Amino acid sequence: MILEELKMVKISVIVVKTLKMGIKYKLKLKDLKLEYLKEYFSPFLNYFKKTKKIENYSDLKEFIQKKSAWVSQVTLYGYLKTRMGAKYVLMFEDEIFLGSINKAKWNIYAVALQDLTFYTISYLKNERNFHDTDKSKEIFFKILDEEVKNEIPKDIYDKAKNEFLERYEKLNWLDYHKSLPFNKSAIALYDWSPIAEELKTLDRKIVLNSMILKWENVQKEFTEILNF
Repeated sequence: MILEELKMVKISVIVVKTLKMGIKYKLKLKDLKLEYLKEYFSPFLNYFKKTKKIENYSDLKEFIQKKSAWVSQVTLYGYLKTRMGAKYVLMFEDEIFLGSINKAKWNIYAVALQDLTFYTISYLKNERNFHDTDKSKEIFFKILDEEVKNEIPKDIYDKAKNEFLERYEKLNWLDYHKSLPFNKSAIALYDWSPIAEELKTLDRKIVLNSMILKWENVQKEFTEILNF
């Protein structure tokens, strides 16, 4: 019983650490010291503190980065835990599986960043009369560059930049924020989750809806704390 509890703490530590978009492949029991727990759980606990008002583009950039990471992690790990059940704990001993999670995490996060950046700038343009859509490039590329220190894989970094620019050129800024703005990140969650295809097919609707629901919460919060 004690061993199982320690395993669950171990998994919680890994999940929380990934909110920073880094991942530690294996944590030994010796890592579970007070100073480590304080370091790892601090970002998780801070998330639930009242979010400050968005009063400028710097605040908006912080909001986009934080919420994109949170939605990506919560939906990915939630799906894995639901689908795998008791095996979820054991699979975190498998470095190959952890590598698959790491790859999935970054790919989902990269698309989530794009979706939320486009959504917020489209909303500002149409609802608040802010017409500088180039701010989306500035914010997205700044966040992406910051993730280099968190070891975002170079191929995912390059792909994210190219995908962003392609979407930017074709984006309908008038309608984007009210025309299924988070579909691509929901599909990314489905595509990249490291679950067998024959099982994933059965879960498609549930997986897509799980992310859309999380984004609806983010949208609501965004409109409530926006104070430009």
